[in-house]
Parts: sequence; structure tokens; C-alpha cells
Amino acid sequence: MAPPVETVHVARCANRTPHALSWGRGGRVAFASCRSVVLYEPEKANVTEILNGHKGRVNCVQWAHRDDCGPETELVSGGSDNHLIVWELQNFKFAVSTQLEGHSGAVCAVTAIYKTVNLDEHQKLLIASAAADSSVRIWTKQGSVGQCVQTLMFGNGFMMDVALAQLPGSDAVILACGGDDSKIYLFVREDGQFQKILSLMGHEDWIRGVEWALCDGNLLLASCSQDCLIRIWRIFIMTESTSKLCDGDIIKLKEDIFHVQSDKGLVTYAVTLETVLAGHENWVYGVHWQPPFQKDGRLEQPLSLLSASMDKTMILWASDEDSDVWLEQVRVGEVGGNTLGFYGCQFSPDGSMILAHAFHGALHLWSQNKSKGEWKPEVILSGHFGSVQDLIWDPEGEFILSVGSDQTTRLFAPWRRARHEQVTWHEIARPQIHGYDMQCLAIIGRFQFVSGADEKVLRVFTATKNFVENFSSITCTPLENLLSNSVNDEIPEGASVPALGLSNKAVFQGDLAANASKMDQSALPLNAADQYPQTYFQPINLTEPPSEDHLLQNTLWAEVQKLYGHGYEIFCVACNNASTVVASACKASRVEHAAIILWSTSKWKQILVLPFHSLTVTQLAFSPDDRFLLAVSRDRTWSLWKHHEVAEADS
Repeated sequence: MAPPVETVHVARCANRTPHALSWGRGGRVAFASCRSVVLYEPEKANVTEILNGHKGRVNCVQWAHRDDCGPETELVSGGSDNHLIVWELQNFKFAVSTQLEGHSGAVCAVTAIYKTVNLDEHQKLLIASAAADSSVRIWTKQGSVGQCVQTLMFGNGFMMDVALAQLPGSDAVILACGGDDSKIYLFVREDGQFQKILSLMGHEDWIRGVEWALCDGNLLLASCSQDCLIRIWRIFIMTESTSKLCDGDIIKLKEDIFHVQSDKGLVTYAVTLETVLAGHENWVYGVHWQPPFQKDGRLEQPLSLLSASMDKTMILWASDEDSDVWLEQVRVGEVGGNTLGFYGCQFSPDGSMILAHAFHGALHLWSQNKSKGEWKPEVILSGHFGSVQDLIWDPEGEFILSVGSDQTTRLFAPWRRARHEQVTWHEIARPQIHGYDMQCLAIIGRFQFVSGADEKVLRVFTATKNFVENFSSITCTPLENLLSNSVNDEIPEGASVPALGLSNKAVFQGDLAANASKMDQSALPLNAADQYPQTYFQPINLTEPPSEDHLLQNTLWAEVQKLYGHGYEIFCVACNNASTVVASACKASRVEHAAIILWSTSKWKQILVLPFHSLTVTQLAFSPDDRFLLAVSRDRTWSLWKHHEVAEADS
């Protein structure tokens, strides 16, 4: 029996932290969103679980990868509540297994590996966490019992990332910590305690990410920094043959030596700098190796590295088989918009997809076309980065409009595909990208709405022709039904925000033609204004929900009216059922400012001002027959207003 109520869609985005994303071998993406951990399946384009347990913002998540590359059963998360939570798969659902308490500052990075134990015991999970209390704590978890076994203090310094790995050739575990002093600290675990062995120097700014990869018996460590560079270090076992190569006649990179006591005796390791990758033009926040896979009973590690930077790009690096030189294979990213680049990146288990999260929380997904070798953007989950302040259904119940404190208005609608029974909801337009935090909105007719923000002005927006056409193709709604119900016969083709402007300017067919002629290089001479046209809108034909790039630039609605009259920031707005009258109120501490203003939607003029309340009116609602208007206020009163047809007055 199907449940009477089920979740159809969840609109979420990632937190603004570098380690908020982790892609598991089982295909699930875990990402931090506010105080929750969201589990998302890109293949099915839906959220499977939301894990709640933290009391503060979740800063980092990490799957505990299995040695056999199978689907993970444990997930570790750390938050601003100074706690770590280990989530474990129980009855096909993830639940809290262990809470680890001990840090006195926000946890900012976490790593975990399984430690080899006796076959008759539970696997022991070894966890390392870095926090704002200038410490790295080492934890062990066996069964449902977790405990802190060691604390590494770094004085006044902070460790920005940590990574654990098994040292090849011994049973020891190595820990890499990247700090704000531009150094990478290496610790080796012997007799149950980590001992510092080396400090790797070379970076010239904060180290933002470190990650290990095991390849051909050697350990590779990738590190990224705010100096815009990526460094790859190699750790290998020193043997007699490699020692003989250390002659004075051969020029080679410096090698740092350390020794580890193992069951086979004393093992000597050397650390050397493999390469330095320069390609980014801004801080590099994340590096991620392509996951290993099982082939013919042995583990294969592809030499592919993904990096994410604040220069709005991700670069896929690979080692050339013939020359062993690391080269840039592909570069993907954002073009334009008001974003500030990427915070982290991840490979899919098979390496065919790459995922990143941006400064404003947006997720970006690209997949590779195996035949052509090209990477193209894919449909991915999206949502507000700030608190959602208001939302409303359209009159026909076919889409939802929402506004949030992230200064955006977003439109969500169902994606109906031919030969697909599953209908999924997605963000298909971002009608308003504002400079103030949004507070409220009301829909007027089918494709028109009025919104209020932390400013004294109400703004009225109308849909563009390009949006209506794309809405028709994505939702499989006949275009004739949509255009016949439009509020204006002459609707604009699109909208764009002029340079230094705050209003979405309508773009008509004539503007597009004029812009095309200005961009024609053969039409010379050009004056200064013609060289930099103001029309940034480019019409696009969509058959699937748009990517973040298009949402930012090509899905704006045109602003058709501004309503002035309130003395303070707009707080609430409502429209009657006939779509003829809009009521609005603003923040207030006096009677004259707490008045409700009624507006006519035909001429966009004030009809009446209704003074009564002494503090902010928080909500407004019209009755189903539009004869009454109900208002509630912070002055602990509510008022009911009646419309008189003959007298044209309210009382």
C-alpha cells in the first residue's frame, strides 16, 4: 500500500564550506545543507534521505570508503556544534550510530579509513578531525562505541584539511594535515599514537585541501592552496636499487627520508615533489583523485586529478603515459553571473561525471560523452542559499514561486519527459536576482507577480516569451494554452540587468536585432556605446531544466512597475482572487507607517490607505469572495476590513 503522503521534491543547496560534499562508491552524494546532511542520487535526480542530528551548521561530510570499493555503510559529518556524528546504514536507512564530542571549536574537516583487525571482530573505523580549536583529534569507532584516542595541538595555527591513508609495505597509517602556515604536516601512527615525521614546504599561502591516492605501491598526495597552485608529492619505499641512484652526478629533486617500524622490520620511505600544477588564476579550494576500481582482482588507481578554484573553473588533470608529465585535460566552469567560484569538487565512482559546489551553494554537475569525449552540464538539485521567506502556487497549480533572504526569487515546476513515467520537480527560472533580501510575494494572474524586499519599493514582474516557450516544453503544456492566458498581448522576449542597474529591463525583438547588428564587426565604424551593448539576454530553447549559468542570466522576468508609498522596508503583500487589488504593508513602529496600502493592478495606482495598527502588519489575506481583507499585526491585534461596492470605501 502506497503511503498517503510522500515527498515529491526537496529544494536544497550546499553550505559555504570547502568540504561540504562527498560522493560515495554506491552512487550517493552526501552534502551539508544548513544543519542537515542531504543524501542525493544524481542518476535518479532525487533526494533519498535528509539526516538531522547536528545542532549547528554542518561544515564537512566524508564517506568511509571500503577497501573493496563497494557501497559505503558509514558516513561521518562535523559541524559548528563542535560535534562529529557517525551515520550507519541500518535497515536500508542511515541513522546516528555514534556522536563524538571533545572539540571546543567548530569542526571544519574530517577523514576516515577502516583499520585492519581480526576477522572475528567488527571493523575499526579510524577518524581524524580538524577544528577551529587549533587541534586535530584522532578517534576510533568499533561497533557503536567511539572514543578519542589522541589530540594533536598546533598552537595558534589552524589545520584546514586532513587526510588518512595506509602506508604501503607496512601496517602503519599516515596522516596529512594542511595548515594556514603553508605547511603540510605528516604524522605516522606507531604503537597506537601518531608521531610527527615531516613538514612539507613549498606552498606560499593557506593550504585548503589534501588527499591521498595509492598507485603502483606508491602514495601520491595532492595538495591545493590559496597560492593558486596544486602540488603532487610521492611517497615510496627506499630500496638498495633506489639508494644507488643517489649519486652526485645525477641532478634530482630533494628527498625527505623517514623510517617506520613494521612486522617485517625497519622500512625506509622517501618523500619527493612529483609536480606542480599551475592553471588556476585564483585560490584553489579543492582537489580530488578519481576513485580506484577493481580490475582482475586488483585495485586500479587512475592518474586523474580534479581541482576546483575561486576563478569559477574546475580542471581535470591527467598524467601522460609516455612522458609522465601532468597535463590539463579539460576545463569546465561558469561564465558570467554574480558568483564567486567553486568551493569543492568530486568525481563519480566511475569517473564519468564531476560535481562541484559554488560559493552561493549551487551544485554543478557535468557528464562525459564517451563517444565524443566532451563534457556537458547535467540537471542537478538546486534551492535557496538563505532562509525561504515566502512562497506561493500559481493560480493553475502548475508551478511554485518562492523568495528568500539569498536575494532571489525562484520558480519550481515539474519536468515531464517523453517515455518517462517519473515526474521530477526542478528550478526552471530565477525571475528576480535582487540586491536586497527578499521578504514576500503575491502572484497576479498567471505569469505576473509582485514582490517586496528590504526596501521601500514593491516591484512588479511579468514573464517573458522565452520563459513561456521553455515552460511549455519542460512541463509538456500546450503553448497555445499558456500564451492565451498571458497578462499582456505584447510580452517581452526576455529581460536583462543593465550595468550598475538593479531592475530587470525588458528586452524586445527589436532590441535583439539591434544588438546583433551592433555586434557585427563588418558594420564599422563603432562608437563607444555600440562596442559594449547593454543587452546581455540571449534566447535559449530548453527541453530540460536549465543549468546554473542559464538560471543566472537567461531566465529573468521583466520588471514592469515600481510601487512607491511605504516609508520602511516591505514586510507582507497579498493579492485578491480577482487579481484586481494588491494589499501591502511595511515594517513600522508608529501608526502612520503601519498603514495598509491598497493598489489597483490595472493602473498601478494607490486606491486607499488603511491606518489602524500601531506596529508592523505581519500578514494579509483576502476572503474567497474578495469582500473582506484580514490583517494581523505585532501590536497583538487583528483587523477585518470590508469592501463596499457603492461607497468605494473601506471601514
